[in-house]
Amino acid sequence: MGSSTGRSPRLLAIATAAVLAVGVSACSSSKSGSSTGTGSGKSGGSFSYWSMWRQDEPQAKVIQAAITQFTADTGIKVNVEWTGRDVAKKIGPAMAAGKAPDMWDEGADVIYGAAAQNGNAKDLSAVLGITIPTDNEKVSDAIPSKYFDSLPKDPDGGQHWVIPYEASTAGVFYNSADPTVSAAMASQPATWDDFIKVCDALKAKSEPCLASEGEDSWTNGLWFDYLLSAGGVNFNDLATDKTGAGWDNPAVLKAAQQVQQLVKGGYIIPTYTATKYPAQQTNWAGGKAGFLMNGNWVTAEVAKQIPVTWKYGFMLPPGATQPDSMVFGFALTKSAKNVSQAEQFMAYFLQKKTLSGISTEAGNITPRTDIPAPAELADVQKTLNAPKLRLTFDGVAGDWTTKVWNQNYLDFWHGKTDAATFVSKMKSAQVSFWKSQS
Repeated sequence: MGSSTGRSPRLLAIATAAVLAVGVSACSSSKSGSSTGTGSGKSGGSFSYWSMWRQDEPQAKVIQAAITQFTADTGIKVNVEWTGRDVAKKIGPAMAAGKAPDMWDEGADVIYGAAAQNGNAKDLSAVLGITIPTDNEKVSDAIPSKYFDSLPKDPDGGQHWVIPYEASTAGVFYNSADPTVSAAMASQPATWDDFIKVCDALKAKSEPCLASEGEDSWTNGLWFDYLLSAGGVNFNDLATDKTGAGWDNPAVLKAAQQVQQLVKGGYIIPTYTATKYPAQQTNWAGGKAGFLMNGNWVTAEVAKQIPVTWKYGFMLPPGATQPDSMVFGFALTKSAKNVSQAEQFMAYFLQKKTLSGISTEAGNITPRTDIPAPAELADVQKTLNAPKLRLTFDGVAGDWTTKVWNQNYLDFWHGKTDAATFVSKMKSAQVSFWKSQS
């Protein structure tokens, strides 16, 4: 999530393509045995916790303050290790060796890949019934169910293997104070044709419509992902179809043809195919292109580059109604011994007065709708208020991304193949891939 979290689009792509392919030995999920109490009173005890944050990061400071107060209020000691992003690599071997902590945190994609998909994350349904201290409401009342509903299921069919405390999404960012953009777009385009008209208007003023990190299949692929969703196609269903027949769906070709309009229309900032991150993101922040597809961490990444007159606008590609959901939260390992104490802390951290630090101090969005996002993410938070959310690329995981998707899509995005050829190559490569997995 960029400079505020250290989780950039590049890292998210790695997490999706690689970390989700990693797991520990399969076994059935263990159910939580915690009570549904308030977590108040001097109950004592302790639990261990590995965090994805480094100690000097804003999120770590917010969590550490909560830990200090939690111990003072409950007598429960939290043995925390600020492990940083290495937690994603360490947690699997630690579980296999019986040396894992009770609790850890990471992005839901990493938690699923490293633990939940193989039944190595405890079910946290009981946490939903805990009353959040001082707020007089249960966790299930504070965290909208749609965040859980968008998650993949564990082997027991459960979706409550993470308790989210930070939410993010991806979409199209722009500077609504840019006079050229404002002149071209009086209101957000309702249809794809309307968006192309905006791109044409910018092109007529010698301003590229889009900035693109040419070698990033993740951010650039989001155009196709969202357009598929707008056409009623589930990306994961498409990718996991071993026959490849899904690629024959006319809606798939239509989405590819729409992406082709961006590539062939001359709307992307010149030289994008020959540059790497963050060159074009920097150009966009400097006003050299109208729009940038990215995750909401981009606002933190360019914070020191944009002028004070900048005003963030955000939208999904026209036709898309379900925003991506990428949450970060707490999980319990299968071998967790101090379940009740850890679950009490999860509910404690979700207090409005405590969780607000994720917005005010760490500059990010929380899943609680009553905690305002930072000003630069206000439009993003409004988008996340949609009734339904979806996983990025509908949760596609594993080697399919690296062996089927990445190069074929980049060839298409770079204009080396047209829409029909891209679809044909994807179908062929996918059929071969799934045969190799048999």
